[in-house]
Amino acid sequence: MRGFFNVEIISFGICVFLLCSCNTKTSEPENKNDQKTVRDNTPEDTMKIIMCFGNSLTAGYGVDVNEAYPALLQKKVDSLGLKYKVVNAGLSGETSAGGVNRIDWVLRQKVDIFILELGANDGLRGINVKVTKQNLQQIIDKVKEISPGTKIVLAGMRIPPSMGDAYTKEFNKIFPDLAKKNNIALIPFLLDGVGGESKFNQGDGIHPTAEGYKIVTENIWKVLKEQLK
Repeated sequence: MRGFFNVEIISFGICVFLLCSCNTKTSEPENKNDQKTVRDNTPEDTMKIIMCFGNSLTAGYGVDVNEAYPALLQKKVDSLGLKYKVVNAGLSGETSAGGVNRIDWVLRQKVDIFILELGANDGLRGINVKVTKQNLQQIIDKVKEISPGTKIVLAGMRIPPSMGDAYTKEFNKIFPDLAKKNNIALIPFLLDGVGGESKFNQGDGIHPTAEGYKIVTENIWKVLKEQLK
């Protein structure tokens, strides 16, 4: 993680609540954020589905939907001639508890690869780490129950030391612990190279710019490409 903790704690404290309170105007799971880019000669019902399930970082808060990482992943798979449709199921302001409430709804369609990006809002709100971990485990369990053949990719998140050293350390362990326990793929840190780098973040200091999302996409792709084999 390059430069993440170089961001000033005071500045972070001012903007930290923005991620928690973002509205949902860019994040309806079924409408314009569902990535519709498919090859003209490929029937949609033959496409495999990559579901991106997360918060504003997935929804693409503050950027055009085509600049968020689900759309950039779609471009990558299309460029390789792979028959995958990437679905943006990001919801701004979503917590792990909200994800538990929403998971049944999004799994009404088939899913071949499920990217789970939740937990950051929990950490920024200081929610009990055990609760966050339990919620994420419930989501993983539900995916395995409803769609046993689905491959799960967990996006790791980290929070700054301004949240308190003990809490920060415990929170940062959630994701590698869950990945190991469930034998699922792990993106070590979704915002590696972006978090704390002002040139890759919007004015709130939290949400990536279009350029930042290009880096986020590469972080995901390093892990996701192994699941496409």
